Amino acid sequence: MSNEWSTAKTETRTSSAGIVNIVFWVIFGVMTGVLWAYANPIALVPGVIQLRIFAFLPAVIGILFGPKTGFFSGYIGTVVWALLAGTFLPAHTLLADGIMVGFTGWLPAMMVGRGRTLAELGRSKSVLVQSALWSLAAGIVMIVIACASLHFFGIFNFWWGVLWIGLSDVPPLVIGTPILVLFLARRLEKVQTMIPWS
Repeated sequence: MSNEWSTAKTETRTSSAGIVNIVFWVIFGVMTGVLWAYANPIALVPGVIQLRIFAFLPAVIGILFGPKTGFFSGYIGTVVWALLAGTFLPAHTLLADGIMVGFTGWLPAMMVGRGRTLAELGRSKSVLVQSALWSLAAGIVMIVIACASLHFFGIFNFWWGVLWIGLSDVPPLVIGTPILVLFLARRLEKVQTMIPWS
């Protein structure tokens, strides 16, 4: 087992670019947006805010597939979700919300996924703690800026938004990211060289 790990450990993930990456960005972004729009069974504020149980998707995708892929998963996912949910506000969705949700996919990828093989991600206990902490940091920044934007446009009071949107997004992000990273990294490590990193 340790021999297999040391072999996999030497196979570093290299940055790639091209059409395959763009296809991954679109697929992961649309998947994220659809899940956010239709798989939120728990209403925190009925008719307004649901527990976004898949809030961890951009962070997990970013750590496993690269920071750009994580960013576009969050950004495209936000746009798709807003269009499907009927909450699309061009300035807020395309600028504040889209960019900051993309940030939740970018930051954990840069701080946890970069420079690590999938074997390391799947076996390192420090990845659990690091991915939870960096997801928390990204989530807090995202909530503050998104809620400031919503307050600016007169949609929600800032602190009301921080409370309820924070409860909607941050716990699934912090709890789901480390669990899914460990689970998926172990299953993907055998095909590591086939997975684009961007």
